[in-house]
This record gives sequence, structure tokens and C-alpha cells, in this order.
Amino acid sequence: MRKRLWPVGGLKYGQKLFLWASLPLVLAVAAIAVLVAHQSRQLSQREIAALEAQMILAKQAELKNYITIARKAFFNIYGRAAPDDAEAKLRVTQILAAMLYGQDGYFFVYDYDGNNLVSPRQTEFINRNWLGLTDSQGVPVVDELLEIARTGGGYHTYMWTKPSTGETEQMVSYVIGLQDWRWAVGTGIFIDDVRRTVAATRAATEERIRRTFLWIGAITLVALLGVFLSGVLLNLRERRLADAKLKALTQRIFDTQEEERGRVARELHDSISQILVGVRYKLELARRRMENGSAGAQDDLDTGISGLNGAIQEVRRISRDLRPGVLDDLGLGPALRVLTEEFQNRTGIAAEFETVVFRNRLDNEAKSALYRIAQEALTNIERHSGATQVTLKVRGDEHGAVLRIDDNGRGLAAAAEDGGPGGGLGLRNMQERIEQLNGTLRVLSSRNGTLIEARVPLAHMLSPEEKTKASA
Repeated sequence: MRKRLWPVGGLKYGQKLFLWASLPLVLAVAAIAVLVAHQSRQLSQREIAALEAQMILAKQAELKNYITIARKAFFNIYGRAAPDDAEAKLRVTQILAAMLYGQDGYFFVYDYDGNNLVSPRQTEFINRNWLGLTDSQGVPVVDELLEIARTGGGYHTYMWTKPSTGETEQMVSYVIGLQDWRWAVGTGIFIDDVRRTVAATRAATEERIRRTFLWIGAITLVALLGVFLSGVLLNLRERRLADAKLKALTQRIFDTQEEERGRVARELHDSISQILVGVRYKLELARRRMENGSAGAQDDLDTGISGLNGAIQEVRRISRDLRPGVLDDLGLGPALRVLTEEFQNRTGIAAEFETVVFRNRLDNEAKSALYRIAQEALTNIERHSGATQVTLKVRGDEHGAVLRIDDNGRGLAAAAEDGGPGGGLGLRNMQERIEQLNGTLRVLSSRNGTLIEARVPLAHMLSPEEKTKASA
């Protein structure tokens, strides 16, 4: 079934084909790219969070080891000293002040009142009270350290000035409490290296995602190029086929026109021309007899007039074959009835026509197509089928209009074996006529006869208002 393709929005058929073929691919690739990026980011965030937690745990374990080493260094002094032993306290502060490690590592001591006792890398803190001290983000520092020390010990994270650079960095501290002396002893380690490692890992992840996007884009571009080239090749192939079909159709139109012209020329020469020659002869003979006063001039005139009447009827017959007026005036049913009666009178084959009240509701294209299909079928039956009985039925239903032509001839295969048309030009003309209406043509043939059924869709049925306008 043929479909007519109309340009929409100024796009050509090839452009629309490429657009509709590419759009799902682009959407699918975009969805895949977004999903891959989302999943990659989620996975990388989990991995980075796990890496960060693992590195911080390692830092915390390192801090705990430092505190353990420091306790061993002053444990004997603290264990034997009384709570108010000033000399023992001085010795412990000296030991802790001397225990430096790395560029920024040191131990600090606060009493529970908030006074700093040891801060070897930031000596400006010593002997000053720091209760209420907060970092740059408002996190309590000394108060929280003292609270942790009172409860036995633990970790605290805050922003602190790094001695080696003077920059504020994040610091993790581990603090314990010397309850007898009411001291909080701790040390801290800066985790800016952890942050740099995490940032580098995150940047590497984003770079991998960016490269993935580039690869997906490149693959998409290659796929689109493949679709475009396939579309171009398909378009060229279809165009070549369409050009070949158009040439064949044009040639067939020319052949049909020449055939029709030849048929009309033969009709004019074999019938009308001979009749008119006979009329001329009779009129000339009547004139000579009238000039000579001979008898029989009246008979010659009557014969000429009768010949003219025959010529007029022949002209009407040829005109009716080209385009029957009854088809336009009365509709398809009466036109097919006249065609069937003329077929029976001309061939002697018993022809029966059946129809229902059709009300002439078909549009002109459908009426012409069904009439020509019936005309073509009856011509083939007359020439090749050897049938003795033909039945034509036409009716309308909820699906459209149906024309059925049934004969008891020998079938298309037997006709083709004897030089008949078989499934040739006649059936092809019928098929093309019905396809122009988006209808269907069904042909069933055997040695006991042939059935041709042509169906026109409901779209070619006129409404009562359209029928009235067409009649007017």
C-alpha cells in the first residue's frame, strides 16, 4: 500500500529520515553518558570517602602512638608525684616541651582551668588562659579538649595555624587527662596532606569522567556519521530505483496513450469513416438522380440519413467508451449495469449485475477506478477466459465499497499458457488504480474460474453534504 510523503517544516525526506534515525541514538547516548557519569561520581565519592576515612584513621592511630610514647616518658615521674608536686610538674612540662617530631609535631598541655602550660612551637600561648577559644569556623577548641580529657581521652578536629607555614589548616588532636594533676595532655597532626590527596583523587576522577564523555561523544559522532552515510547510500539507491520506476511508468503511460489513440483511430477509420463515405456516396447519387429527374433519389436520401444516424450512434459509443456519461450523471451502479448489459449483448456471455442501494456516495476518483477495473476485467474475460457466465456485485459497507467480479472461465494460469495476459498488464493496471486510492485488490484464480475483488476504503465515501455539493 502506497503512502504519500509530504514535506513538513521545510525538511526534505532525507533530512527527516536522518533526523528521526539520529534522534533516538543521540537521546540514548546522552542518557547513557549521564548515567555513566552519575554512577562514576557516586562510585568515586564512595572510594574517596573510604580513602579519606582510612587515611584519617591512620593519622589517629599515629597520634595515639605518640601519646603512648609521651606517657612512657613521664609515667614514672607522674606515678610517684603528689597532686601538688610542683617540681614533678615542672620536669614533666620540660620533657613534653622537648618532644618535637617532624616540622609541625609537638605536645601541648592545658590545665582544667584553661591555662596553657606547654606549647613549644607556639610559645605565645604559654601561661595564658584560652577558655572560649574557637577556630575560624566557630568550633570550640580548648573547651572541647578539656571536656574530652575529663572523660578519659579522645580525638578532636578543628582548624589551627600550621607552625611551618603560618597557614590555617585542619588538625586532628588526641588528648588524654592526667586526673591527679587536672591536666589535659595531647598532640595534633595536620591533615592537609590528606586533603591534597583527596583533592587529587577527585580531580583524577573528574578527568576520567571527562575522558569518558569524550570517548562517548566520539563514538556517537562515528555512529551518526555511519547513520548519515547509510542514509545517503539508501537515499541514492532508493532514488535510482524511483527513477527507474518513474521511467518505466512514463514509458507505460506513453504506450497506453499510443494504444488508446490507435484504438480510437481504428474505431474512427473502421466505423465512422466508412459510414460517412457511404453517406457521401448516397447523397451524391441522390443529387445526380435529382438533377437527371431519375426515380430513387428519395430512397438514397433516406439511406444517407440512416447512415448519418448510425455515425452519430457510433460517435456516442466511442465517447461512452472513453468516459461514460452515466457514471457522472447516475453513479457507479447504473454505469456498471449498462456496462454489463452491453457486454452481454456484444459477447453473448451471460452477465448478471447485483447491487444494493448505493446512493452514488463514492467520490469521482473511486467511481472512475472501480469502473475501469470492471471494464478491464470484462475485456480480459471476453478475450481470454472462455467463460460462459459472469457476475458483477458492488456494495457499500462500514469499511468502504467493494466490487466483486466472478466468472466460470479457465483461470489466469490456463489463459497465460495459451498466450493470454495471465498476471500481466491488465491486473497490473487494476492494482495501480486501486493503490492510488489506498485500497486493496484480491485475485483468486483456478481452472474453475476467477474472482477479482477490489475494495475502496471508507475515506472515499462522501458524506450526504459532500454528495449534494458534488451533484450540484
